Amino acid sequence: MTVIPFDDRDGVIWLNGAMVPWRDAKVHVLSHGLHYGSCVFEGERVYNGAIFKLTEHSERLQDSARILGFDLPFSVAEIDDACRAVVTANSIGDGYVRPVAWRGSEMMGVSAQATRINVAIASWPWPSYFDPEALKKGIAIKTSPWRRPAPDTAPVHSKAAGLYMICTMSKHAAEDEGFHDALMLDYRGLVAEATGANIFMVKDGRLHTPTPDCFLDGITRRTVIELAKARGIETVSRAIRPEELAEAEEIFLTGSAAEVTPVGRIDDMTFTPGRISELMMEDYSALVRRPAGAVAAAAE
Repeated sequence: MTVIPFDDRDGVIWLNGAMVPWRDAKVHVLSHGLHYGSCVFEGERVYNGAIFKLTEHSERLQDSARILGFDLPFSVAEIDDACRAVVTANSIGDGYVRPVAWRGSEMMGVSAQATRINVAIASWPWPSYFDPEALKKGIAIKTSPWRRPAPDTAPVHSKAAGLYMICTMSKHAAEDEGFHDALMLDYRGLVAEATGANIFMVKDGRLHTPTPDCFLDGITRRTVIELAKARGIETVSRAIRPEELAEAEEIFLTGSAAEVTPVGRIDDMTFTPGRISELMMEDYSALVRRPAGAVAAAAE
């Protein structure tokens, strides 16, 4: 497989209020965000040229920054406009958008009050997050030994870059053993999420999903709950013990990147994607792939 480095591509990236050539959008090696994790980001999908739920993502980026103790130098509306401009400038029909904000290189040390807050937005074409062939029978995930931290030990409701290091470690370890992703438990040993997606299980005709008290309440998670409600399917948000997964009739993941992804295996447990998973996949696809004007209206 040919890998195209993300620092060597054609196109433009929006950086601190201006479009710059892709290869010129650089960060200094002594940036605070690199050394101390003072960085937040978003992941957004583009369908038919429109960014799904754009304003919700921009608002979360702003909230994430505030949780980490800094304010973005751009309003939500300005970030929305910049995201749209980047998609247009790069001629993205179906793809991905990555807004990111970080503390700069003006100070080097734990204290960083005088650092500049930088904001960049990039967009590129992106296919399915998981192998389409694997989606047919459901992906395989393995329980990670790493756990999501407690709310009093980390900024768990911020989409902060540093919180994803254990996700990278967990996903790599799972992939090394032939799995597609990892299941993260929380600090109590309860089911939390996958490395970049929320998790749902179907039991007795209802959806059950972990209460997001120490991880993100995903935008796609909330969207799927709304879609299920429209279908008359009840969703129960509650604490889920790992052993309960064996009782599930179906399991699927949700996320901006993962969209709605059925799970066929967790560790030694196997599952068959069923009717509710199929309905959520179909309904989500229909929602995000409305004509561009309708998607934009729904997203706002």
